[in-house]
Amino acid sequence: MSDFHPPPLEVDGRGNALTAFGCGDEGAPPGDAPLPAALVALWCGGRVLMVFDRFRGQWELPGGRREAGESPRRAAVRELSEESGQRADGPLRFIGHARFVLAPDERTEYAALFSGRTTRVRHFEATEEIAAIQWWDPREDLPGRTQPLDAHLARLTRGGG
Repeated sequence: MSDFHPPPLEVDGRGNALTAFGCGDEGAPPGDAPLPAALVALWCGGRVLMVFDRFRGQWELPGGRREAGESPRRAAVRELSEESGQRADGPLRFIGHARFVLAPDERTEYAALFSGRTTRVRHFEATEEIAAIQWWDPREDLPGRTQPLDAHLARLTRGGG
């Protein structure tokens, strides 16, 4: 048996890696690692919403940790609203599970990825966590310091929810 591992899909400057992406069943997440987080690619026209995380100093997809007993879908809706003040026009669409290997301890975990569309950009107020939002066209260069793992995932959802 070989120990061959395919190269990661994307790696960031901290050594975190997006190692796989699967379009499986929302109700049957992979069982080989925990699923503590959910991310949202919210589209308005041809642009996807990015939030600027003050602590990490970079643009990211809205999302974050699930609360106790919370489904990934519910976490996605809550995090989108808390971080950006935005809402999808309809239900979010489940895209798949992203597998990450996180530095420095090489911890493996998953995040559920959802996508949605909005035709109305809502008011944003900066918070202790999120300094700003912007709508990014993934055909353009990355805007400033952007989390490349999230940019890769955003591109997978191109076309919106």
